[in-house]
Amino acid sequence: MAVPKIIYLGFLALLLAVVVESQSSSGGGQQSSSHNSSSTPPTPIYYPTPSTPTPKPSTPPTPATPKPSTPTPATPTPKPSTPSPKPSTPKPYTPPNSNAGSRNRARCRNKNYGQCYNQEHVCPANCPTSCQVDCVTCKPVCNCDYPGAVCQDPRFIGGDGITFYFHGKKDKQFCLVTDPNLHINAHFIGKRNANMGRDFTWVESIGILFDNHRLFFGARKTGTWDDAKDRLSLAFDGEPIFLEETLGSQWSSTSMPQVTVTRTSETNNIVVEIPGKLRITAKVVPITDEESRVHNYDITDEDRFAHLDLGFKFYSLTGKVDGVLGKTYRNDYVSRVNMRVAMPVMGGERQYATSSIFATDCLASRFVGGQEETSVETMELASMNCASGMSGRGVVCKR
Repeated sequence: MAVPKIIYLGFLALLLAVVVESQSSSGGGQQSSSHNSSSTPPTPIYYPTPSTPTPKPSTPPTPATPKPSTPTPATPTPKPSTPSPKPSTPKPYTPPNSNAGSRNRARCRNKNYGQCYNQEHVCPANCPTSCQVDCVTCKPVCNCDYPGAVCQDPRFIGGDGITFYFHGKKDKQFCLVTDPNLHINAHFIGKRNANMGRDFTWVESIGILFDNHRLFFGARKTGTWDDAKDRLSLAFDGEPIFLEETLGSQWSSTSMPQVTVTRTSETNNIVVEIPGKLRITAKVVPITDEESRVHNYDITDEDRFAHLDLGFKFYSLTGKVDGVLGKTYRNDYVSRVNMRVAMPVMGGERQYATSSIFATDCLASRFVGGQEETSVETMELASMNCASGMSGRGVVCKR
């Protein structure tokens, strides 16, 4: 019984050898050693290949999701187009020009200022009907808003730039400027308000003395106002001055210095030049219904109290100059009007009162001139009838 066991074990050993030989032949000649044959099963060199799929997840970042951000820059590009309509909004600023169309216009009439001469300017909004051009700055300025102005009730702006009022008295004359060779008086008209202790007053006319000459101009009494009708009265050395009612018409004296009077509008507006002495702008204006209502003047169409709005520019005043306006041009002048009140008033009616439009008898008088004080009956403002047919308040007749 022992023999068969030996045969059986030998058969198994043979079978095992055959199996080992067949496995070694299939693993390749390089791995023929029996020592490595046992390790061949774990050597699947194919393990690196599973590692290659792992980098593939890195490919999803490559689609670069920021690329969708490229459409976003497209949105700012239309935005610049939105401001483009905005520049069209300033165009509505043209309406102010339509308002300017309702204002008067003025020109520089001084040929010495070539670049500005005859240029047309629109009056400022705060004085739409009455302005002039400052030829030096070539800008329009309100007639009543710069030094030397005498307007309204009478409102003065002194040579020091300070605004004050001088009421005077109706139907009386007062000295505005008095200097050794220049003297200017003003005739005041007015109306008494029962509720006030003073007259409402306005400057109706002025008389100017210089050298041996006398110049007069004033506003004629008028009822219903019509700006197309000239209400100016002018005279030089007792002779009436006649000006055509056209813009720019001019009258000149034959004496020296040569006095010139020029119309700056067809009616009621002039410039007077006395070379080396002064320049005056004068405009005849009425009291309007609105002014009468606001200030309680009680003005009617029977008498519009036509008066002068004046602007003075002086060229050769001395240190002795005096007068309601004149003294404000002295270098040592210090204003005493109370500037803390709404209407600062300068007194001195007694000091500046004079007996007639060409009298130099005010207490403050400095005038020595070239002619003695003579009767000025022919220049008084009372109504007169002249042989020439001209008559009325402020008209000058020659005897």
